[in-house]
Amino acid sequence: MASEDISQLVDALAKTQVGGGELSFKGRALKLDTAEAAAEIIEEIERFEHLQALRLEGNTIGVEAAKAIARSLSNKKELQKCYWSDMFTGRLRSEIPPALISLGDALMSAGAQLTQLDLSDNAFGPDGVRSIEVLLKSQVCYTLQELRLNNCGMGIGGGQSIGTLEEVHMTQNGINHPGITALAKAFTENQHLRVINLNDNTFTEKGAVAMAETLKALHNIEVINFGDCLVRSEGALAIAEAVKSGLQNLKELNLSFGEIRKNAAITVAEAVEHKYLLEKLDLNGNCLGEEGCDQLKEVMDSFNKHDALASLSDDESDGDEDEEVDEEEEEDDDDDDLEDEEEDEDEEAEDDGGGEEQEQEKATPVDQLIVDTHVKTIPITLTSEAANFLSFPSPDKLLKMGPKRSLLLLQQTDLSNAEKVVQTFLKVAAVYKEDQETKAAVFETADELLQKAFKTTGFQLDVFITSLLVYMGLLKSEEKIKTVGNLIGPLTVLRHVIQKSYFPRSVIPILHAFLTKQNRAFDTCQNAKYTLLETMKNL
Repeated sequence: MASEDISQLVDALAKTQVGGGELSFKGRALKLDTAEAAAEIIEEIERFEHLQALRLEGNTIGVEAAKAIARSLSNKKELQKCYWSDMFTGRLRSEIPPALISLGDALMSAGAQLTQLDLSDNAFGPDGVRSIEVLLKSQVCYTLQELRLNNCGMGIGGGQSIGTLEEVHMTQNGINHPGITALAKAFTENQHLRVINLNDNTFTEKGAVAMAETLKALHNIEVINFGDCLVRSEGALAIAEAVKSGLQNLKELNLSFGEIRKNAAITVAEAVEHKYLLEKLDLNGNCLGEEGCDQLKEVMDSFNKHDALASLSDDESDGDEDEEVDEEEEEDDDDDDLEDEEEDEDEEAEDDGGGEEQEQEKATPVDQLIVDTHVKTIPITLTSEAANFLSFPSPDKLLKMGPKRSLLLLQQTDLSNAEKVVQTFLKVAAVYKEDQETKAAVFETADELLQKAFKTTGFQLDVFITSLLVYMGLLKSEEKIKTVGNLIGPLTVLRHVIQKSYFPRSVIPILHAFLTKQNRAFDTCQNAKYTLLETMKNL
C-alpha cells in the first residue's frame, strides 16, 4: 500500500466520528480492496467496546476487505444498527453477494439483534437480495424495525425476502407488478408495519390491487408512499377501499404521479374523511384537470382537512371525463401488451404488434411522423416511446429507443426553455447504471441534448443552472418542486459533461459552490460528489 494511500487513510480515520455507541466512517470515500487496506478500520472496530451502530456508507469495500471487517464484527453482540448504504461503488456486481454474505455471517455469529439495516444505493440486484436472505430470516433480524433497500436494482426478483419489520423503504428499484405482488404477500406476515415506502416502482393496476388487499390486514400503518408507482385509477380505487375500511392510524398517503383521474382521486379523498390522524394526502401530478383539482379541494374542505392536501401544481391533464374511459381502456391494453413483451418476445414478433399500435393505425392513415422534411422520418411508435420514457423513465425504456434516442428526446424537449432542458437531462441522468450499454446511452443522450441546447439562440444559461440546482434539491424554490430522489446518476453524468468542450466553464464555479455546501441530498451519494469535485479541480 502506497505511503500516500496510508496517509489518506490515517487522515480519514482521524476524522472518524465516535459517540453514543456509534462508530462512523461515513462518506470517507475509502477504497478498501484488501484486508491490509482495511486494517486501520478493523482495529477501530475491535477496539470499540459496546458497539451499537456502524456506519460504512460512502466508501467502497471489496470482497477481501469485507471478509476482514466481518471477522472484527463476529463478537459485537451489542450491534443494533448497520448503516451500509452506497458501500460498493465501482465494484463488479459479482463482488457484492460474497461481501454481503461475509458481513451477514458475522452478525449471526455475534448473535447481534438488529433494529436498523440500511443497504440502499448498492445496486446489487436480485442476486444481492438472495445473499442477505439467510440474514433476514435469522434471529438477528427478529427485532428488525427498519429495513432500507432503496435504489438497489432489485427488479421483479427483489420482493421475496422480508423480515419482521416496522418500516420498509424500497424506492427506485424497478419492481414490476409480479414483484409488488410478492411483496404484498410478504407484508401480510408483518403485522407491526407502520411505514411502507415503495416510491418510484411500477405497480400498475395489478400490483396496486394486490397491495390494497394486504393493506386491509395491516392495522398499524401510518405512512403509505406509492408515489410514482403508476397505480392508475383502478389501483387508486382499490387503495381507497382499503383506507376507508380501516387504517385508523394513517398519517400520510402518497399516490402522486400515478396516472389517476378525477373520479378515482375524489374517491381517495373521500376515503380519508375519518382518518383523524391524517397529516398529508398527496395526489399531485395526476390527471385531474382544473375542475377536478377544484372538486378535490372542496371535498377535503368539506371535512376540514384542506391543510392536509398537498399541492396540485403538477397536474397533468385537462381532466375530461369523456376521454377518461377511452384512455383507461387503452392504458389497460397497453399494460397487457407490455406484460406480453416481458413474458415472450418471440410471441410479440408473431402478433404483428400491440393493441396500442393497432389503435393508432385505425385512427390515422399516416404511420410516419415527419421530423425533418428534407431527410428523414421516424416511426410514430418510437415517438410514443420517447414520451413514455419522459413520463416514467427507466434504463430499459432508454435502450429500447435504439440509436435514435437522442433525436427522439430532442423532439420532445423545447430547447429554448432552459427548465425543460434540465428536466429532460435529469430524467436521462437518473437512469444511469454502471453496465456499459446503459452508461454509453446515457452519456451520448446527455451530450446531444446539452450540446444542442447551449447552441440554441436565446438559451438562458442562468435559468439552466438555477433550475438544475433546484431540481437536484440543492437550492430552495418558492414553488413546490419534485426534486430528484437520488443524485448518484446526475452527479456521475455531470462529471462526464463538464469535461466536454461544449459545456460552459462559467457554470462550474457555481456548481462547485453548491456541491461543497452541507446538504442532506448528498447523504447517499458522497462518493459520486467527491469524484465530481475532484474532476472540477483538475479542469
